[in-house]
Amino acid sequence: MSQVFAIPRPLVRLNQWTILLSVIFTWITGVTWLLVIPLAANLLGLLFNYNPIIRVGRLFLKKAPSAYIPEDAQQQKFNSSIASFCLAAGLIGYLLDWQVLGYIFTGMVAIASSIAIAGFCIGCFLHFQLKQWQYRRSLKKSF
Repeated sequence: MSQVFAIPRPLVRLNQWTILLSVIFTWITGVTWLLVIPLAANLLGLLFNYNPIIRVGRLFLKKAPSAYIPEDAQQQKFNSSIASFCLAAGLIGYLLDWQVLGYIFTGMVAIASSIAIAGFCIGCFLHFQLKQWQYRRSLKKSF
């Protein structure tokens, strides 16, 4: 039986806040390198299962991690891949002096993270739709 890995919701929210605040501070200050913080953290999480933001946040949990509402780790990796793509595209846009591209991609990730903080996860919805599509497609292949 496979073990289901979960991430406590406060740690997921911490990561979402880090993304949102880095984008907002980038917009306010014009310091595009602030986007590297959540980008690097999420890429490390994707590639090596080590997100430093979540690891540091884990030190500040008041209860045992299992006492919090769990978030599916696979789903969070999917969300993290979308966020990493948007952050990277935004950073590249800013570095190439394509401000519109930078604002579009950082705006998308800022909107998605703020909506997720409010309670609706766009990435989770997309992940669910993808899994439904894959399931329906597998049914068609079996006939």
